[in-house]
Amino acid sequence: MKKLCFVACLLLATVSSFAQHKVGSVTIQPKLGLNIANMSDSEDPDPRFGLVGGAELEYQTSSIISLSASLLYSQQGCKDNSGGFNGTAKMDYLNLPILANVYVAKGLAVKLGLQPGFLLNDKIKVSVNGVSSEVDLEKALHAGGFPEAKVSSFVLSLPVGISYEFNNVVVDARYNLGLTKAVSNVGESIKHNVFQLTVGYKFKVK
Repeated sequence: MKKLCFVACLLLATVSSFAQHKVGSVTIQPKLGLNIANMSDSEDPDPRFGLVGGAELEYQTSSIISLSASLLYSQQGCKDNSGGFNGTAKMDYLNLPILANVYVAKGLAVKLGLQPGFLLNDKIKVSVNGVSSEVDLEKALHAGGFPEAKVSSFVLSLPVGISYEFNNVVVDARYNLGLTKAVSNVGESIKHNVFQLTVGYKFKVK
């Protein structure tokens, strides 16, 4: 029994060292990174590469668990380069991911949560024979044979990811799986799917 208690204490001591910050601490993390964004439909579009940036507030609730909330500007959408047509759906959002972070090793955390997103911009850039123009996405869909198409001003995603922190520098990789339609009434279930890679730096607030 004494040996079992000793092993349990060692395990607890090890686990307690996984998080980089003390229980009850609060940090803020400015971050900047890259989106590889796509949208789910039957046409198999190409990804749009875009920027993501903002700040994340994190509260260390226990030795291995923290809660975080972020405010991120995120460039999303997709591209279509089929049949001589060159178009880019440029859909930009203000995302508010709320995550639970579980530290499974020193500085290494897995994360899961929900991400509300609010549409800031929806345009489509089209290039035909070297001539480019940019128009409102919803209007373009109406003109293209989808008179009831609607671009949603609010979307919900499921972020799943992993991060590693060393000397307050955090590298974060996550996949945001779209749960709600970004565009409706076009005959397909069009949702956002975004791979996101960011680098940030944590500043202690409390």
